[in-house]
Amino acid sequence: MFLAAPIVRRRPAPRAAATIVGMPDRVSLPQFSHYPAMAPPVEVRLSSLAEHECSYLPGRLATSRAFLTDRMPGELYHRFMDAGFRRSGRVFYQPTCGGCRACIPVRVPLAKFRPDKSQRRCARRNSDLRITAGEPKATEEKFALYSRYLAEWHGREADDFESFRSFLYDSPVDSVEFEYRDAEGALLAVGICDVCEQSLSSVYFFFDPAHSERGLGTFGALYEIATATRLGIPHYYLGYWIRDCRQMRYKTSFRPCELLGTDGTWRPAEDCGSADVALPGDGSPESSGDAMSDIRC
Repeated sequence: MFLAAPIVRRRPAPRAAATIVGMPDRVSLPQFSHYPAMAPPVEVRLSSLAEHECSYLPGRLATSRAFLTDRMPGELYHRFMDAGFRRSGRVFYQPTCGGCRACIPVRVPLAKFRPDKSQRRCARRNSDLRITAGEPKATEEKFALYSRYLAEWHGREADDFESFRSFLYDSPVDSVEFEYRDAEGALLAVGICDVCEQSLSSVYFFFDPAHSERGLGTFGALYEIATATRLGIPHYYLGYWIRDCRQMRYKTSFRPCELLGTDGTWRPAEDCGSADVALPGDGSPESSGDAMSDIRC
């Protein structure tokens, strides 16, 4: 007579946390990750864009997938942003770089936002400015400021007026434009945001380099945050944060903030290795390559 051997139930070994290029080293992420990126919230036809040199990380190649549309409700665009998409003009795009997830969406939960000492000083320094908000409109005055900003701040020439208009003012979603003028009426800065009930999303900010000591990029972000808070909008979106791109790390200086994981979950930045974000000297809206743009992307 043979005795049956006892059945031993073995627990599966725990899965190791995924390591993803661009995410803070101390983040313990679940292994699950959308590939090649998160799915769009509704079915759209996505086109893969040609591989090109990465604008943010030297020696890397970048690629995106994108689609074009003439009109999109703000609430739907908010869902696209929560899937890692941003827009440039009428093009909605999402990074799909092989082996890299360095472009991490960042947002600020406005009910908890508190400006730090430096940001409060910046607000006081610009308390003399006159600020108006309205429908975005391309003008020769704004194009002149934009051209001066590109030439003196980024060392490159602007395209023609029509390219400027289509890049910043051909918006398929509801957008708002902020104009910042001094006491004499001179235009010092312009900020453009997309807006819906759930979010205010920074699109682009440009300013007069002759007044860089004002910290206009920081002040613009603070004013946009204050506007969204006053309107009862819960979140302010700044585009992509990139840990290893020093010029982009300032975006996490607006605290507290949240980072979008590759599994589609927003997490507080402090849960993602806060020592890795917004270090001293890590750039600012005035010194970054995208200058609060997405362009704040």
